[in-house]
Amino acid sequence: MIKPSLLKFKMNPNDPCWCKSGLPYCDCHQAIDKRLNDLERVGVEVPTRPMLKNAEQIEGIRKSAVINVAVLDYVAENIHEGMSTDEIDRWVYTITKDMGGIPAPLNYEGYPKSVCTSINNQVCHGIPSKNVFLREGDIINVDCSTIRNGYFSDSSRMFVIGKTTPEKQHLVDVAKECVYKGLEQVKPWNYMGDMSHAIKTHARANGFSVVRDIGGHGCGIEFHEDPFVSYVLRKGTGMVFVPGMTFTIEPMINMGTYRIYTDRKNGWTTYTDDGKPSAQWEIQVLVTETGTEILSW
Repeated sequence: MIKPSLLKFKMNPNDPCWCKSGLPYCDCHQAIDKRLNDLERVGVEVPTRPMLKNAEQIEGIRKSAVINVAVLDYVAENIHEGMSTDEIDRWVYTITKDMGGIPAPLNYEGYPKSVCTSINNQVCHGIPSKNVFLREGDIINVDCSTIRNGYFSDSSRMFVIGKTTPEKQHLVDVAKECVYKGLEQVKPWNYMGDMSHAIKTHARANGFSVVRDIGGHGCGIEFHEDPFVSYVLRKGTGMVFVPGMTFTIEPMINMGTYRIYTDRKNGWTTYTDDGKPSAQWEIQVLVTETGTEILSW
């Protein structure tokens, strides 16, 4: 349970709001704080203050996302059979820097590259290499993250190299559908479990499994923030969604078992336990007063 520290401070209605919006508390977060207090009293998990972004922060994240989306657009237009994954890494580094950003993965906790490239049975955190080449039938996730002026954006896309098997293509398609099935449930005062239920139900209906040990995350002021975003919660459980939250929706959908393992040599690349393919799409979203805004895709 995340401690609801935002609810522990008393403020006068005419004080400047704690979110630094410049508005009086009564015109900004007072009503939200009251509702969160009421929910907490009955045992609901609520976000902390750092999870709720103000308008200035949201605008900074949007500008970071412009770079992130542009990089993935370039990859979509130029990825091809026979190229190395290291070439994708060079694209990401160059375009990000040229647009005034910094690749967030580079040197993050020792990660050696600017992007993650995960092929076939690699679930996530595949490391680009001069010795890994894309082949006909491969499916690859390119996961791009950007820092601009201290603000973070994060999203990923799947790419099919040439023509793949019907089974792999179906996996890629369903993985994307899962993201948007989940997105439909992200609205103020719904629960994270509502989103999770939609995702896992759609995946399982198509014969696939959802990775349990890795999920989405808050993102905006830091690369990885609270909350942890699970895709295997029950409907009506988990943290309540509140306007100002920014986080990723990125379920990892496996053709076989949900079980995974991490490469002991590089400490990063995660694989399916049974060697069957995995697919993932990732978007970064903002919870608004009326629903959601997709920030990066």
